[in-house]
Amino acid sequence: MFIADLHIHSRYSRATSPACEPVQLEYWARRKGLHLIASGDFTHAAYREELRQKLEPAEEGLYRLKAEHRIEHSGVKEEPEPPRFIISSEISSIYKDKGRVRKIHNVILMPSIEAAEMLSQRLEALGCNLKADGRPIIGLSSHDLLELTLEVCDKAIFIPAHIWTPHFSLFGAYSGYDKIEECFEDLTPYIHALETGLSSDPQMNLRLAALQDYALVSNSDAHSPANLAREANLFACELSYPAIAKALATKGSKEFVGTIEFFPEEGKYHWDGHRSCKYSCTPSVAIAQGNICPVCGGKLILGVSHRVEELADYPEDYLSPQMRPYEKLVPLAETIASCAGMTTASKKVTALYERMLRELGPEFYILREAPLDDIARISSPIIAEGISRLREGRVTLAPGYDGAYGKVTLFTPEERDELTGQTSIFGNFGFAEPEKPNITTPHTTIASAKQLPEQVKSTGYPYNLNQEQWQAVSSDAKEIAVLAGPGTGKTRTLIYRIIHLLDSGVAPDKITAVTFTNKAAGELQERLLAHYKNKKMLKRMRIGTFHSLALRTLRENGANITIIDEYAAQTLADEALKEQNINMSAKTFLRELSRQKNGAESELSPQLIECYQQKLAAYQAADFDDILLNALTLATDDPNYGKGTHLLVDEFQDINELQLRLIEAWAKRADSLFIIGDPDQSIYGFRGSKADCFEIFLQKHPQAQTIGLTENYRSTAEILNCAQAFLSDGHSPKLHTSRTLNLPVRLKDTDGPLAEGIYIAEEIDRLVGGIDMVKAHNNKRSRRGDQTHSLSDIAVLYRTHKQAEQIAYCLDTAGIPYTISGREDFLEDDQVHLCLSFFRTLIDKEDAISRLICNKALGEVRLQELQDQFALRTKKEKAAALISSWIDSNFLGENQAMEKLLHTAVLCPKISDLLANVASGKEADIVRSGSKEYVPEAVSLMTLHGAKGLEYPIVFVAGLKEGVLPFHIQGLTADEDEEKRLFFVGMTRAKDELILVSRPEQSSFLRLIPEEMLVKEAAEHRMPKAKQLSLFE
Repeated sequence: MFIADLHIHSRYSRATSPACEPVQLEYWARRKGLHLIASGDFTHAAYREELRQKLEPAEEGLYRLKAEHRIEHSGVKEEPEPPRFIISSEISSIYKDKGRVRKIHNVILMPSIEAAEMLSQRLEALGCNLKADGRPIIGLSSHDLLELTLEVCDKAIFIPAHIWTPHFSLFGAYSGYDKIEECFEDLTPYIHALETGLSSDPQMNLRLAALQDYALVSNSDAHSPANLAREANLFACELSYPAIAKALATKGSKEFVGTIEFFPEEGKYHWDGHRSCKYSCTPSVAIAQGNICPVCGGKLILGVSHRVEELADYPEDYLSPQMRPYEKLVPLAETIASCAGMTTASKKVTALYERMLRELGPEFYILREAPLDDIARISSPIIAEGISRLREGRVTLAPGYDGAYGKVTLFTPEERDELTGQTSIFGNFGFAEPEKPNITTPHTTIASAKQLPEQVKSTGYPYNLNQEQWQAVSSDAKEIAVLAGPGTGKTRTLIYRIIHLLDSGVAPDKITAVTFTNKAAGELQERLLAHYKNKKMLKRMRIGTFHSLALRTLRENGANITIIDEYAAQTLADEALKEQNINMSAKTFLRELSRQKNGAESELSPQLIECYQQKLAAYQAADFDDILLNALTLATDDPNYGKGTHLLVDEFQDINELQLRLIEAWAKRADSLFIIGDPDQSIYGFRGSKADCFEIFLQKHPQAQTIGLTENYRSTAEILNCAQAFLSDGHSPKLHTSRTLNLPVRLKDTDGPLAEGIYIAEEIDRLVGGIDMVKAHNNKRSRRGDQTHSLSDIAVLYRTHKQAEQIAYCLDTAGIPYTISGREDFLEDDQVHLCLSFFRTLIDKEDAISRLICNKALGEVRLQELQDQFALRTKKEKAAALISSWIDSNFLGENQAMEKLLHTAVLCPKISDLLANVASGKEADIVRSGSKEYVPEAVSLMTLHGAKGLEYPIVFVAGLKEGVLPFHIQGLTADEDEEKRLFFVGMTRAKDELILVSRPEQSSFLRLIPEEMLVKEAAEHRMPKAKQLSLFE
């Protein structure tokens, strides 16, 4: 028989001892009497390398410490056989599933370091940050993590960790599930073992009928070597990985013998209570009190006993026939201290502990098997009596609660005095008396934790629209202008306008819907597909951005055109400028040319423009403005163009002069024109949009019906009132809302970019309820019973891309996953342009300008080599795999811009998606992960412009500094009214909570918000340090 501890941590995990490394872990395993210990933290690359250096293969799938690293003497009688290591790691998954934030920890055992590395690499490829913490936090669901693990290694052992811990576990009261199948779904059969945790024992677990056939394992989850083997497992099989896996997977296996347990009352979450109030109680008492703390009136933190009671199928005294034997023990040092009336830190306790190991043997032998006479001879009769009582379970317990460990008492003061003949000056051995609840009631049956969702209130209008929305959707007017402020259901109204037209008999190919971004077009298509479940119908409709629809129209009419991106345009512009001998940058020329093509006056040389346009024609290429101009010419010249169509235009306030002319041409023969938008969100003046666009439209179309949407369904009253007070002279109707959460808009003052980033990272950590266990039970928000959020519920907005760098650094340091949206500077890098041009040549064989760029940079021979290498892979492989391979093939591993391009590629399924987003996508269309892997649960970082059209439960608006917002630098000052509208857009992205973060030289815009609408707070300026909790805190 051997004893195994299968869940521990290294020094790379938060709140762990620096001594958690292989040498010290092996040394303490011998002192404890363990034969097998987990390595811990294989996902951390530095620790994985340390394991490679210090361990060597032993039995199949196991390792041992190399002899040269081993501490020769462990201080134990008859030096035991060196223990073995099994490769392990714990991973924290934080994600949203079935309408709730889930925080689940899982332990993974691997048969080799190589298999562990393969899984780690796959996780990193998905954007998971494995560097910040030995127990990494990822956005993958437990189901997807299990699936990925089995793909990498089908011999892996996957064990849900400490399954009852309130904040981070499978059955946790605050973020877990009620059934295993809800979590792992179709992969549930691959779960064979469950870790019970310190606050429960097998008997408690087996009150659930669903757990009868699982191997219930117990481990220490040690954060220091001295805490190894607080709980452990007994095996009677061969000491090898396959034998252990078989013992755990085989129902009723005799080879998995049983467990060595904490007293569950000793665990940190056994009872319900409030540690800050020093109040604890049984589940029945908590229920009688409505789960409210009688001291502070807040919600109690519900413990494991409460949660077991909720889910149990059998009564408290039920003894399952499936239950394996288990023993309850207290570590030897604590046992000595309790008997002696001292603390574990006492020199006398330490000396006696060392003597007992030296004279008797390892801890487990002393606690479980050593003759009591030998114990009395080496130590004292009271310690022998204490160990006797421990073996028999004759102890007094003060249950743990709300993160505070429980207390075990072996003797009353009177008993100890009688046995020792002296009175201890330490009172009750340092243990408090059990809390006596203020209220006692008979046992009460706990109501189901499940609650029915609120019924949607019927509005009395079709599609459950409100009166204003239905008026817009059902209007028979030929021209309709809808002024829709933020959160008023603009997208919903637009979608149901299309649905209403289709349901009224309009053919799908007569529907044209113009959006401002690729993302918005995608959302329209997805929601229409969800409604009709008819892909053929959807394909017949024309839904897309101005440029995508214009290009589609031109190609349908025989045009063979390649759209060139900004870099290709600069290449041709440089050639034209040199030929015309004009001293001007390509960027300046293209900017001025675009303004001219969009209707503005320009002083550019006609000869220069003609030279550039001739170069475009030579390559059968067009820039983005030419696409719209050519489509405008086609629509103007064709007398039947658009006849009988229904044209719908989203985000009308963002269009420029050329786009307005195109709308007029497309709508001239249409059966209806439906425009929708919000002048108060007109933020693209630098592209030619105008806040008075609706007024201009109505002057041209005086017969148009105007409808205002005024009911805001997104933001709380606190947020909406603050935003509208700031923009008091808006163009749209005043909004109102019935939502309120009594969460004021907060203003945090910081003393600079670093302090701002630190505050944001700390606050995000608090808002999600703590991203690690130490913070979770210290979290004031969760103690108030407030809702916690997932990482994807949170957005951080800023004025310029430069501001993202410090914020991203602080999130990286805190181990918080994130994505960044927008056109960042890395897209200007020559190597990035070359890479994208190369893949365009593979996607579009007619793209002569991209081939020209590649030929100039690579040469014909090298270009052909690369095309041969990648040609067949572009249709089969994901974008990220292709970009990663390009980086390796061209030795670009040190190029930071290429690394960011790779991080962008992980969020694009195909290389064509990446190329389209970079070429024509707006701010919101270009998103990169904070790491190499796809992270479904991540904080969103983006500019205020990029946030347009999006919404999040929690929004930070950062960097509110004069010169940043409103924006002005030497020689360039943005339009102040537009800057106000931009700030308004940012504030109204928030649904539940808005946090404004300022710096010295605070933005003058903040003075426009009435003081009574803001709660001002000073931010702390330090990174949080994790604190290890002692057993006796």
